[in-house]
Amino acid sequence: MPILNFPLQEYFLNSAAQENIALAWKVFNTWWWAALPFIFFKPLAFLWLWWRRQIWISRVKRINLDVRVPRETIRPLRAMENVFSGLWQLYDPPNPREKWLEGKIQLSLALEIVSIGGDIHFIIRIPEGSRNFIESTIYSQYPDAEIAVIEDYTKYVPQDIPNKDWDAWGCDYQLLKDDVYPIKTYARFFEERPDVAVEEKRIDPVSSLLEGMATLKPGEQLWVQILAEPITPLEDDYVKRGRAVADKIARRVVPSPKKSLLLEGFDLMISGKTPGEVPEVKELIPPEMKLTPGEREVLGAIEEKVGKYGFRCAIRFLYLSKRDVYFGPAKAIPMSFFTQFSTQNLNGMKPWTKTITKVHTITTWFLDKRRVYLRKRKLFRNYIQRLTPLFPRMGGTFVLNIEELATLYHFPAGRAVVPAPTIPRVEFKKGEAPPGLPI
Repeated sequence: MPILNFPLQEYFLNSAAQENIALAWKVFNTWWWAALPFIFFKPLAFLWLWWRRQIWISRVKRINLDVRVPRETIRPLRAMENVFSGLWQLYDPPNPREKWLEGKIQLSLALEIVSIGGDIHFIIRIPEGSRNFIESTIYSQYPDAEIAVIEDYTKYVPQDIPNKDWDAWGCDYQLLKDDVYPIKTYARFFEERPDVAVEEKRIDPVSSLLEGMATLKPGEQLWVQILAEPITPLEDDYVKRGRAVADKIARRVVPSPKKSLLLEGFDLMISGKTPGEVPEVKELIPPEMKLTPGEREVLGAIEEKVGKYGFRCAIRFLYLSKRDVYFGPAKAIPMSFFTQFSTQNLNGMKPWTKTITKVHTITTWFLDKRRVYLRKRKLFRNYIQRLTPLFPRMGGTFVLNIEELATLYHFPAGRAVVPAPTIPRVEFKKGEAPPGLPI
């Protein structure tokens, strides 16, 4: 019994059908190349942009600023939020010509907290051309700070880590929820009791990280890095997404998109009703009055987040150590630090499993050691070159506003807040001479 039905077999055996097949093959054989531009346009455009951007990036010189503040300086965390509000002015996106021909990209910052054998430094890696602007922005909020240009500390370790003498452990971070939900910010790290002294009311979330970093021994290093690129809703629709989530939580009636005149005419012909004749249902109790206290808190937090300047961010940490002093539990120092900013109703951060330098398969012999080695090499390369996790592809980033950034990265202030003795400080404040001093 034949597999094909008789009419179909007859068609393929027909001479006319064979001629059609031959003609189709001839056309394909002659014009097959015409489809290549449509097939390869996207990958070729990606490679072209990558090539042009690498050339442009290689011409941008970057420097490291080491920022120190006096031990007695007490500044509110809102001061650091104002600093990031000023740093957002680095926003200078490329136009189409600059993007496709010159390879220009939006410049970013690298905010880093580093402990080298217990010595802690706050470092900001910036484009050299923006040095004066960035220094003046910091001085405007921290007038007693000292800012010095230093060499890149990542050059003082072997560049082939991990090797026989050095090992590494680290990961990138991602958010638990959509990035329109904010993490726990400094406004919630505050002692509410009125009997507590003013200086002790502030609970600095960075203090736990600094205390842990201060315990590192010679031969150990811990690097924490935040890449921050200023953006607007043109580059990321986080404002639109945030408002949509807020409308859903508030149970607001979202107006349906307007129809064209042609579709409205069809509706009129079918239903006999014009759009204006649809009755509007009004509730006696507004939807906002039905929200629970928790929903109100989430709603207010989302609307507050999308109302401030945003940065596209990537966060990671890397623990480096000589093998003879390697201490595995040290990785808990940054992990516990990032856990502080998580809440059940809002957002939080977690290690990105795809980048954790640990691999365990069911069949443990399946190249586990090789895969761990490659992850460590990639994480080390991305850190020292200040690259996003999925480079050269896009992705692996999320949006944080200036308040969230100020919570994660701010300069320590006051002895009671951060007593760690290994943080380099400016021991004396600068001041002007008395006006009546004889010359």
